[in-house]
Amino acid sequence: MSAAEAQQQIQELSAELKQHNYNYYVLAMPTIADFDFDQKLEQLNQLEKEFPEFADADSPTKRVGGFITKEFVTVKHRWPMLSLGNTYNEQELVEFDQRIRKAIGDNFEYVCELKFDGLSMSLTYEHGKLVRGVTRGDGTQGDEVTTNVRTIHSIPKKLDKGDYPDLFEIRGEVFMHLKAFERLNKERTDNGEVAYANPRNFASGTMKLQDSAEVARRPLDCFLYGLYTEKTLFKTHWESLEAVKGWGFHVDDHSRLCSDINGVLDFINHWDKERFNLSYDIDGIVIKVNNYSQQQELGFTSKSPRWAISYKFKAERVETELLQVSYQVGRTGAVTPVANLKPVLLAGTTVKRATLHNADEITERLKLHEHDTVYVEKGGEIIPKIISVNLDKRVPGAKAIEYITHCPACDTALLRNEGEAAWYCPNDEGCPPQIMGKMQHFIGRKAMNIDGLGDETIDTLYSRGFVKHISDLYRLHEHSAELKQMGRFGEKSINNMLDGIEKSKQMPFEKVLFGMGIRYIGETVAKKLVAHFKTINNLMAASLEELTAADEIGGRIAQSIIDYFADESHKEEIEKLKSHGLQFIAEEKEVTLASNKLAGQSFIISGVFETFSRDELKDIIEQNGGKILSSISAKLSYVVAGDNMGPAKLEKAQKLNIPIISDKELLDLII
Repeated sequence: MSAAEAQQQIQELSAELKQHNYNYYVLAMPTIADFDFDQKLEQLNQLEKEFPEFADADSPTKRVGGFITKEFVTVKHRWPMLSLGNTYNEQELVEFDQRIRKAIGDNFEYVCELKFDGLSMSLTYEHGKLVRGVTRGDGTQGDEVTTNVRTIHSIPKKLDKGDYPDLFEIRGEVFMHLKAFERLNKERTDNGEVAYANPRNFASGTMKLQDSAEVARRPLDCFLYGLYTEKTLFKTHWESLEAVKGWGFHVDDHSRLCSDINGVLDFINHWDKERFNLSYDIDGIVIKVNNYSQQQELGFTSKSPRWAISYKFKAERVETELLQVSYQVGRTGAVTPVANLKPVLLAGTTVKRATLHNADEITERLKLHEHDTVYVEKGGEIIPKIISVNLDKRVPGAKAIEYITHCPACDTALLRNEGEAAWYCPNDEGCPPQIMGKMQHFIGRKAMNIDGLGDETIDTLYSRGFVKHISDLYRLHEHSAELKQMGRFGEKSINNMLDGIEKSKQMPFEKVLFGMGIRYIGETVAKKLVAHFKTINNLMAASLEELTAADEIGGRIAQSIIDYFADESHKEEIEKLKSHGLQFIAEEKEVTLASNKLAGQSFIISGVFETFSRDELKDIIEQNGGKILSSISAKLSYVVAGDNMGPAKLEKAQKLNIPIISDKELLDLII
């Protein structure tokens, strides 16, 4: 594979996986099977390893999927809520076990836990009282939903006297039992409301409600399984589970302590059959190294702990009829086909739609014909995927399905760039879904974060003719009287919206650039471009060579920028945004170090320390100009070693003659 082809694949896979993450965590409407997502993630991971020059710092391989909603206060997690790596077969579990043994030796145990199909939640207790409940969000920060959490009867609001610390976090999974889901979903359909696809989506949707009285009416449950404290209280995860159970928390009784991988595999095989007898959904098993010191030694990737893994059960499969193929237009103009199916029961839910991804899926891989009988598969709660066609049941003389040639929204002829899978509508200034999609992207939290404006409001404003371009948002104050006469908007909501639009003028240049929706310009790329070019005028005037000279900007991104600014309507839009006071010049930020005594030196931290946590040592090093590396190599200056340093790291450091120092000796370097 050439470098150009690799870069293209990395960009396409990244964009696709980010969209799937958004669909799953924000919309609670997943559009891909867990297995397919993980396969694509692994494909991207391998490409990034082979071509690291094209790996984005914001890649789906480096971050936890998930986004923050606007309805709740955003709270930063004291300890990041990382996701787990997934596997679907026993051989990969054996390989996981071999990696663990190579790093820490043979003297360790595993804890096996059921993988609940719900919503991750972090609870903070101070002096035995529940003070905060926060969703996982993007892993770094989440939504505070304390009022809703207090309605869950199995979560203690106040603990009895015990030996718990004054401050701690405990994490678990909020879920809904199957009987409750069936009863409440029936109420929704009886009332003419849209039914939820599964208990996980119902639980997730419930926790995002503003009305805690309605949350209380929906019976949610919560299993807790992870204790986090400033100072480690227990030597093992199993001890902590037993302790928190004694403090009054709802801990699943099905967990098991296993002495080796064979015990893990027995546990998995048992629950692969028995899971259907539970009152709630599980979609796999979580396997963790038991000893906390060994966990610290094994460490983390940027996204997942190396000491834990999730085994996912195999997906279920059914047969049904393809009724028709419909098409959706995204904000970038990409046209995505969707299979509309004869309703069929699959994994406890009724399935009516399946993703088809792109034209090749229809015409090349599946070779779909009208009214084909298809095999549909899904794992857990996801919207399913068509796996194959039952050719024995194909209707004689059935016509092959051909991908559309014109946009279903504006009837513009579709284009397909060489080497790309997707077809695009090029009418970005006249195609309604693209126009609304761009504005919805612009107002979003990761871009301009405009309070008082949501996707539905954008739809209404566009359909009523108030906005046709992003810049029109900044003229809405001229139409406040007309907006009040529409009926849909109250005076307070209009004022909130206009205030949010006004405040957005202070958002920094990188947010504006990302919000503009230039193809391939994600958050990280926008920051890189702003750091390099400083102003929008410099960026617009840059040549292909000047663009590719910027950090992590490849030819494809550079060409996309040139093409974007070659369009006069885009330049006119920028001038309008400038006139409204938006920021198009980089903010110069001064970084102050405690000292530069560690400048030019690199470190790895390994083991357990009595005086400092590993994060505290990392901060000390970076604040004094040092750099933290991820692996031991000849370039490393020092290993800062505590108790229980991994034997593999110790051996490699000694072999390379890298100095091994204590935390006290590290402090001596900066005195």
